[in-house]
Amino acid sequence: MDYLEGLLLGRLWSDTDFENRRHLSLFLLYGIFVDLLVIYNYLTGSFNGLITGNFLTKVIIFVILFFFCPALCFSYYRMPIWGKIPVLLAQLLKFGALTLLITAWARPKLSVSFGDLKDFFISYLNKTLERFTEKYVDTAGTFATVLGVISGGVYVVVVVVLILLSAVLIPGIVFCVARFLQYWYDKVVSMLVLADYTEK
Repeated sequence: MDYLEGLLLGRLWSDTDFENRRHLSLFLLYGIFVDLLVIYNYLTGSFNGLITGNFLTKVIIFVILFFFCPALCFSYYRMPIWGKIPVLLAQLLKFGALTLLITAWARPKLSVSFGDLKDFFISYLNKTLERFTEKYVDTAGTFATVLGVISGGVYVVVVVVLILLSAVLIPGIVFCVARFLQYWYDKVVSMLVLADYTEK
């Protein structure tokens, strides 16, 4: 429960040591989770409205809960259990809306249909190898093909690795930025508006 409170409430409102520990694996797992949602929708077409649609609704939910976070969380530890659960659920809904905003942004990037994916990769690989081979025709002569295949193959591998890393890291970075902004917004509100209440 302490871990969940630290994750959802954040450093300012939580009395756990969640923020004092490194959670690199958590944010990597978050990125993988977001990727799995996108891939699931890409392969099956399921949950289009949830994963890719209703963008404005998701923005509204996230923004409202973002700005109301201090009002919801400042007296969390004074609440009975029946009062704490809705606060945690509201925070979970906020991060859920953020997650679905990321999927709504990322899903359209997969513009090639699944049935055409194999042909797309083969075409991309062939064009890349041809482009690199042409660079060595004048200087390498008969070895141009070998050098083109090697350098082009390395290039393709690097591109694939960078895409995979970006797919995992970008959602985690967005999540961290959202938490950072939430912390400083909450801190300002706590100092300027809720100071008299939080000190009691």
